[in-house]
Amino acid sequence: MQRVLRAAAAGIGHASGHRAPREAMSYDVVVVGAGPAGLAAAIRLKQLCRDADTDLSVCVLEKGSEVGAHVLSGNVFEPRALDELIPKWRQEDTPIRVPVSSDKFWLLTKNKAWTLPSPFDNKGNYVISLSQMVRWMASKAEELGVEVYPGFAASEILYDENQIVTGVATNDVGIAKDGSKRETFQPGVELRGDYLENAGRMTLLAEGCRGSLSEKIIRNHKLRESGQGQHQTYALGIKEVWEIEEGKHKPGSVIHTVGWPLDSKTYGGSFMYHLDDRQLAIGLVVALNYQNPFMSPYDEFQKFKQHPAVRTILDGGTVLQYGARTLNEGGFQSIPNPVFPGGAIIGCSAGFLNVPKIKGTHTAMKSGMLAAEATFKTLVEGSSMELYWENLKKSWIWEELYIARNYRPAFEYGFIPGIALSALERYVFKGKSPFTLKHGIPDHEATDMASLHSPIQYPKPDGQISFDVPTSLYRSSTNHEHDQPPHLRLRDPTVPERVNLPLYAGPESRYCPARVYEYVTDEKGDQKLHINAQNCLHCKACDIKDPKQNIEWTVPEGGGGPGYTVM
Repeated sequence: MQRVLRAAAAGIGHASGHRAPREAMSYDVVVVGAGPAGLAAAIRLKQLCRDADTDLSVCVLEKGSEVGAHVLSGNVFEPRALDELIPKWRQEDTPIRVPVSSDKFWLLTKNKAWTLPSPFDNKGNYVISLSQMVRWMASKAEELGVEVYPGFAASEILYDENQIVTGVATNDVGIAKDGSKRETFQPGVELRGDYLENAGRMTLLAEGCRGSLSEKIIRNHKLRESGQGQHQTYALGIKEVWEIEEGKHKPGSVIHTVGWPLDSKTYGGSFMYHLDDRQLAIGLVVALNYQNPFMSPYDEFQKFKQHPAVRTILDGGTVLQYGARTLNEGGFQSIPNPVFPGGAIIGCSAGFLNVPKIKGTHTAMKSGMLAAEATFKTLVEGSSMELYWENLKKSWIWEELYIARNYRPAFEYGFIPGIALSALERYVFKGKSPFTLKHGIPDHEATDMASLHSPIQYPKPDGQISFDVPTSLYRSSTNHEHDQPPHLRLRDPTVPERVNLPLYAGPESRYCPARVYEYVTDEKGDQKLHINAQNCLHCKACDIKDPKQNIEWTVPEGGGGPGYTVM
């Protein structure tokens, strides 16, 4: 695919002023990220072109080795946005084929599962693999003329002399750890939006939660301040897909839980979704504002699977795949102004997850569609991308997130008060309460000093239901070129040994679900942080949870990372 992209770039010219000459490709619209939002935007743009008998060239860049390789979600899919985008999708052969058949909600104690009234309304929704769904969406985009390039990581934002974003550049490949060029070296490629008089250049960032380029844009342009104003808050989702015994498989069955194994101060819960072909998606979501630095979300998940009500389902089954990803939980209060000079931020990069629904795919897709419509009017009719922000506030996304705005911050007061406030919000105020709760402190600031807590002794994995990290990593198919500059960078290399280890007992060795970070003893007997970047699942937990915000997550060589197929 890289040769294809290079061939397409031939003859267009080279950019100047870089370490190495870079070929430049020109498109009307460059979309970064082939997830639900990015592909929905690309499809909608081409639909508008078809309807208006005009044409815009649209390119979608995807850092995964193939479309869907980095897409992970425990997904009960609400088809509202897809009904608008492709109304006749049910008449096609799609991976959206298992309707929700039952919906249960459990409160777990250590050995019991208490059934509570379900707060979810999943009638008309589907249990899906989002990884498979975006592959189908990519095929629909390509049928319309969208150029989709997997295996290319956008690493740099390009600006013109007026500081308007003109596109992105992919990273150089074939760079060794020491910075030298290997025999396989190839410079990155610049993908620029065409300049149209009175219109501008359009770049849509759809990188998913905590996108590296999106975060830079949000910070540099103060988009959160000009939006709803509050910081984003996050959770880490850890997931496995199992093949379970036939007699235990109930296609479309949905189970959510709260309570054990998480303590009363930690927000989170689990899910178990029955797909087709005897497959079960099971996962645990842990809010990253947890306080105890000794907590390990990975080990909490392994512990959760040993609950009698859960183990009964898993016994005799086989794990097919493992993965992890962070998700936005800030909701309405944390929505940034998504428009910047030269483009817009869409999907989970902007944070449109509906927390009480535990759904964000439909809102991500709708945001991509709204951005596409504003982009089309800007490029073809000379309008302004501010139309995206205006229409977003008039859309059902805004209404949905406004109604859901108080659920997540209610749990800042603890589990029991959170349940009570959530019930009040749902059944009494119905989302129209006269107040809007604020989020607490940012997630990285929530971590307590280690002296305030005791170490947690987690059970040893049994190799049947619970597993060690190396076994799980193998099932994620994660892979990176070993001889490349590290994509996980320490802003200050002294912080881990000077601050994190003595004050917080080295929490990076536990919050990472891939054991990327470990403290090892050197020849002098001192403990030093060692970074196993090749293990990285691209979950972004380190970028969020590090107490001093000392870790910067950047993209590795394109194609590196997990290789999800059924997630």
